[in-house]
Amino acid sequence: MMEGTILTGARIFDGERFFDGHALIAENGRVKAIVPEAEVFGASDVTKLDGGILAPGFIDVQVNGGGGRLLNHDPSPETFFVIARAHRKYGTTALLPTLITDTSEVTRLAVEAAIEAAKADEGVLGIHLEGPHLAPARRGAHLAELMRPMDEEDLDLLCRAAGEMPVLHVTVAAEQVTPMQVERLTKAGVIVSLGHTDCTSDEATRLFNAGARGITHLYNAMSALSHRAPGLVGAALDAGDVWGGIIADGHHADPTALRVALRAKRGPGRLFHVTDAMSLVGSEDDSFELNGRVVHREPGEVCSKLVLENGTLAGSDLDMASGVRFGVQKLELSVEESLRMASAYPAAYLGGEKERGFLKLGCLADCVHLSDDLRALRVWMAGRVR
Repeated sequence: MMEGTILTGARIFDGERFFDGHALIAENGRVKAIVPEAEVFGASDVTKLDGGILAPGFIDVQVNGGGGRLLNHDPSPETFFVIARAHRKYGTTALLPTLITDTSEVTRLAVEAAIEAAKADEGVLGIHLEGPHLAPARRGAHLAELMRPMDEEDLDLLCRAAGEMPVLHVTVAAEQVTPMQVERLTKAGVIVSLGHTDCTSDEATRLFNAGARGITHLYNAMSALSHRAPGLVGAALDAGDVWGGIIADGHHADPTALRVALRAKRGPGRLFHVTDAMSLVGSEDDSFELNGRVVHREPGEVCSKLVLENGTLAGSDLDMASGVRFGVQKLELSVEESLRMASAYPAAYLGGEKERGFLKLGCLADCVHLSDDLRALRVWMAGRVR
């Protein structure tokens, strides 16, 4: 008689391919095997799923809020947990709560809270600091008056914090950092991404060579691709070792532009799904405040559009399952590829592909049961239903 968690009745996607008529076996929180269903007949702890897809749990690298909470408003461990719980019902089993540009004090409090939250193993991997070292010319919904160059105190804080949590991810602008600072951050274990910048392709390439390995929400708040000035978009698509998040919500980028980028991206670096979600995901509220400004919902096909009073996009109302569906319906992706963009690729970008993003021997048994139309039904974390 086999022991442990056994899941049957759904097509199993292990991060690379589908298995039909198979069962997933998890022991001690990790995947032990995927075997033909006949091999687990009569075993204990069998959960029979009613069709659909069993896939690796989603990993969100950029998520500002959820469940009515925004990290900037309350940079506490509890806010990290509320955000994680709010997104879990949409298939996200690991995430990086994201702090947008704020004061040095709020940034410090958020980093300290991330260290504590990551220790609790609630699916919180660490933190994504999207600012304050961004360019006012590409501020988006961030407050330009809080943006500034990185200094020695900032470097010390980030380098120390990187050793105290699984993942510390920062978005910086080429205008506010030097290649030497990026090199120091990456050597300390910080994952550096470029975003909210008006840099040239040459400036971006210098920072990629210094260790930056990501771009934050492709196309949005960055220098565009043109035939004589490739900008950050062109540099990132052409750099094989650079990865990038996309917000597949129908508002942040036209599907045509995303399809072009997906075809153009040189590997092995990939584009992957992020939500850039605000507090309204998992909440019944219709508006919230961001740095004293009201953000409200407007109707949308895939999800609502979140805008300031002047019409500026202010994050998204997207969840990861909706992003996966958008990839299949609008971006001409196979189900397998859109699922990889929500799990395997972000895991690889963060350096955690041996732990998450796949349902293979030894990986954490973090998985999501999806309906045939790719809506999240149930999630497991370390083999336990949550």
